[in-house]
Amino acid sequence: MTINCNGNLIDLSTPKVMGILNVTPNSFYDGGKHKEINSIIHQVDKMLSEGADFIDIGAYSSKPSAEFVSEEEEIKRLVHIIKELVQTFPTIILSVDTFRANVARASVENGVAIVNDISAGLLDDKMLETVADLKVPYIMMHMRGNPQTMQSLTDYNDIVKEMIFYFSERIQMARSFGISDIIIDPGFGFAKTLEQNYEVLHKMELFSMLELPLLAGISRKSMIYKVLEKTPQEALNGTSVLNTIALQKGAKILRVHDVKEAVECIKLVSKLK
Repeated sequence: MTINCNGNLIDLSTPKVMGILNVTPNSFYDGGKHKEINSIIHQVDKMLSEGADFIDIGAYSSKPSAEFVSEEEEIKRLVHIIKELVQTFPTIILSVDTFRANVARASVENGVAIVNDISAGLLDDKMLETVADLKVPYIMMHMRGNPQTMQSLTDYNDIVKEMIFYFSERIQMARSFGISDIIIDPGFGFAKTLEQNYEVLHKMELFSMLELPLLAGISRKSMIYKVLEKTPQEALNGTSVLNTIALQKGAKILRVHDVKEAVECIKLVSKLK
């Protein structure tokens, strides 16, 4: 499995790490921590030195009941940071976490190599054709509704079966527009109860029937800290445990806040094979 990022073929046969860079004031874990450009550059330098293969930058919090951010504000938050990062780290591979086509286009035109869409194109009907036009890899996530409504949309008969059907439809649609490199993300925490998150993780190997790389975004989420009765800040050990399970069940990309620990998970799990 390979994806083409800025003309470089990235081999996903060995799992990769995607470091999370939130430039929002209200992210559930690190909201407001990285507002100044020097702080952002320092954090990215740290993640890259620890072994991050990709940096995923987001300017619109997708936590449950997140407040609305205008498209103009999202672009404003992102573009100058993207330019600074590309200038400072010329070989960096950036992903943009957005569900808006115009934001995706502005980001790619300024140096981003991957579009990461929590809605799989369902929140902006221009997204799929835009990604196809930009010729970049596309991460499509499973979600119902939007960040404001998703927690009320958790009624499933067979969640994994319904998710596979969802992805099959969205993949077919993406292919019809000409998107070649697709990665799927089960969307832990998005329109899923605590128990449903663990059912999806337990059965995650079933997504291999889609024959696409699988991304796991579990880092410090409530499915960890609620079970452990801790806070997101205390959920690193639990994150490593679930990342290890995700790798054993086929994850090819770990999307994380803590790069060093994710790299260690990959190294250790690789010794089992």
